[in-house]
Amino acid sequence: MESLEEKIAKDLLGIGAIFLKPNDPFTWASGIKSPIYCDNRLTLTSPIVRNDVEEGLASLIQDNFPGAEVIMGTSTAGIAHAAITADILGLPMGYVRGSSKDHGRKNQIEGRLIPGQKVVVVEDLISTGGSVIDVVNVLREAGAEVLGIVSIFTYNMEKSINALKEANVKNISLSNFDVMVQIAAENGYIKEEDKEKLMKFRNNPSDESWIK
Repeated sequence: MESLEEKIAKDLLGIGAIFLKPNDPFTWASGIKSPIYCDNRLTLTSPIVRNDVEEGLASLIQDNFPGAEVIMGTSTAGIAHAAITADILGLPMGYVRGSSKDHGRKNQIEGRLIPGQKVVVVEDLISTGGSVIDVVNVLREAGAEVLGIVSIFTYNMEKSINALKEANVKNISLSNFDVMVQIAAENGYIKEEDKEKLMKFRNNPSDESWIK
């Protein structure tokens, strides 16, 4: 029976939300060469995939964080997913800006948050983990009890795993790099021999020897 991780990986590959170019890598803003680019915003334009994603996120929250009282999205990519997921669960929703507004009430957290409320953060993509940890810290400083994070996809990089552990926050993703690589090879998105390149990148993105 197909797992949720496999189903979401197929969804993301099928709509081109995940691009794989092991022989012609992308360049990240940091300068790192990468064989993968993930654009989960595309899930919003495909009703079938969008439904799979939002129902999946709702299920992750129900199974892993049943005490959730508020859903908070990351800005900007997590906002729509948080809104739809919160609607499915019948829970309040808000989001956290990258920085405080410079006008009005100068909010960084948008939506009502009462100190002590149990919050789950919705993120679209976990790479190094830095941005979502910033969101968790903002919520904690506002008095929230952050139960954890749910995300659509994670690269499963050691840096993010360690950072999340150090921040004492748990992330659960619908799918991940390892499962996606296997599904991509099985369905002809990459060649079997490309799997080793992709996994070598995942293990150490700063080491560009995988390109050769």
